[in-house]
Amino acid sequence: MPTALIWLVFALGLAGAEALTGDMFLLMLSGGALSAAAASWLTDWPIWTDGAVFLVVSVLLLVLVRPALRRRLWSGAGSETGVVALHGKSALVLDRVEQDGGRVKLGGEVWTARPLTDGDVFEPGEQVTVMHIDGATAVVSKIV
Repeated sequence: MPTALIWLVFALGLAGAEALTGDMFLLMLSGGALSAAAASWLTDWPIWTDGAVFLVVSVLLLVLVRPALRRRLWSGAGSETGVVALHGKSALVLDRVEQDGGRVKLGGEVWTARPLTDGDVFEPGEQVTVMHIDGATAVVSKIV
């Protein structure tokens, strides 16, 4: 079996294994193996040079391409969703907010609200900050 074909099978095996992990590590090694297959097919160099091509290309792909590819593919992975995304947002007081309750407009929706600190009272028209969400109630505080 020609050496180039062995490198090609190795590259395809690594690419297939990458489909199971999704970490982009094996894909970079697959690129190195593909480069070694091309070098073996195009040149009549000794087998150790194919290994050197594999090593150099794999390291370059791991160091230069993989970080940029991961940033591009997973740039939104850390974005918050749901009620966690509302923490720290500004809200407009609609009905007087006191310990017994009140209402605020938050992100275009009307929420029940209560103050973070006992005794705080917020009048309609004031801007407040959402500290956290407790069930269906926004716990708010004065904007600093």
